[in-house]
Amino acid sequence: MNLLSRFTNGIKFRDYNDFYHNFRLNVPENFNFAYDVVDEYARLQPDKRALVWCDDLGEERTFTFGDIKRDSDKCANYFLSLGIGKGDRVLVILQRRHEYWTVLMALSKIGAIAIPATHMLMEKDLVYRMDMAGVKAVLSVNEDELCENIRRAAKKVPSVQHIVTIGGREGFLNFTAETEKQSETLDVPYKAERSEKDILLLYFTSGTTGMPKMVCLSQRYTLGHIVTAKFWHRCEDGGLHFTLAETGWAKASWGKLFGQWLCGSAIFVYDFHGKFEPGDLLEHVQKYRITTFCAPPTVYRFMIKTDLSKYDLSSVKYMMTAGEALNPEIYRQIALKTGHKIYEGFGQTETSVVCATFGDYMDIRPGSMGKPSPLYYVQLLNDEDMPVEEGQTGEICIRLREPQDGLFDGYYNDPALTATVMHDGYYHLGDLAYRDSDGYYWFVGRKDDIIKSSGYRIGPFEVESALMEHPAVLECAITGVPDTEGVRGQLVKATIVLAKGFEASDALVKELQNHVKKTTAPYKYPRVIEFVEELPKTISGKIRRVEIRETDNKL
Repeated sequence: MNLLSRFTNGIKFRDYNDFYHNFRLNVPENFNFAYDVVDEYARLQPDKRALVWCDDLGEERTFTFGDIKRDSDKCANYFLSLGIGKGDRVLVILQRRHEYWTVLMALSKIGAIAIPATHMLMEKDLVYRMDMAGVKAVLSVNEDELCENIRRAAKKVPSVQHIVTIGGREGFLNFTAETEKQSETLDVPYKAERSEKDILLLYFTSGTTGMPKMVCLSQRYTLGHIVTAKFWHRCEDGGLHFTLAETGWAKASWGKLFGQWLCGSAIFVYDFHGKFEPGDLLEHVQKYRITTFCAPPTVYRFMIKTDLSKYDLSSVKYMMTAGEALNPEIYRQIALKTGHKIYEGFGQTETSVVCATFGDYMDIRPGSMGKPSPLYYVQLLNDEDMPVEEGQTGEICIRLREPQDGLFDGYYNDPALTATVMHDGYYHLGDLAYRDSDGYYWFVGRKDDIIKSSGYRIGPFEVESALMEHPAVLECAITGVPDTEGVRGQLVKATIVLAKGFEASDALVKELQNHVKKTTAPYKYPRVIEFVEELPKTISGKIRRVEIRETDNKL
């Protein structure tokens, strides 16, 4: 059994139009995910599988909802003993440790706010986040470099009262030992005072265009991921869903927690360290009989270079991707080698899935974002905030309404920053797309990344996709550089990391330019090509085109 019927008006629809116009969420006034989902499963079906966890050292554990309830109650009591309560902020850096799920549920139960973060943060990154959020406690994995960075950062931020690790370490509280001592009975006044509007999560954005922003996500937001998990991932009651994401990023909330549990699906977590190996990943998909799988396009790009015939992927019913637009060639290769289609989705840290290929109700168009979620009224607007015509590029915007399910509540303690993206009745996502005659949306690029050349507006994604089809290109980024002759305004520039076995040359430049001319509209080809060893990226691995532009502007 699952709990979907409690929080929706139905899960069966005739077609996409019926789904889009008639699907609704039912959000109780005092909704709290930990109490109303996890604890309710524990009451009704305590032995129902919730989490299957394993690591690269051979350890594996399976947790039921009864286990999650018990462990989260003990964990909540531990946080209470530290003086952590409603509204207090806790920085959580747990990678793919199984404790992450009990910790988030524990913080939900006492009304505290979790701030998930990646272990790759350096001291300055930690200071920025601790200070901006007024963090009271930090809980982390027990890694030497990370803990040393936390120790130094915490000394610079007065709000930090406790630093805690999994296991023992000098100068840190021992989460494992101290939690084990706690009572399994939780009695907290917050349970009676809770509200669906309470902040559950703060996420820092990836910072592709500036300093990371703090995204406020409420208890109500979690129910928005019913659309993500049920209608895009197509998670099944009793299934096992695998999203390849570290818990420090919002994608973990999309694919490793809320929607999947609401659907009654267990979550699979592979806690690996070091370099990603596609063969290792596929072995785990085979061994644990994964039913639904989601990963960024980069992972699929690695997979197609692997001998997929060696693996039994028959348990997998659906494959999905998000995080960046999917190159149609990758889609074609995966379909050819596995027989599986890849269903694309689009959204942000600030949202649940905004557009997707909802496979029960529409066909796949490789490279398309799909169509809008029923939670959102999506409009493409021009620079004058007027709707654009079919086939024209506009900024993806969501019309604001009350209540607005699946959307963030603004940037934490920053109404001015919130007002820059929420104004005139819309949330402005900053991403550009166009809509075709059948209502499918196609990603163009970030608004800040658009190149204006000879009167044309050129999005980087289409040119990058064309280049990625050439065997010489391992990675690339498309930006605009000033035309020194003053003819075109900007020139299209490609910054390229070459694949093994290829060397930079004038002949290769010409070959790549001609390849793009044949693949896209000729005016989009890169007139400037630079070969580099690596591209500048955020901690999450997203390309920082802004950094490339800044470097070029200094020259």
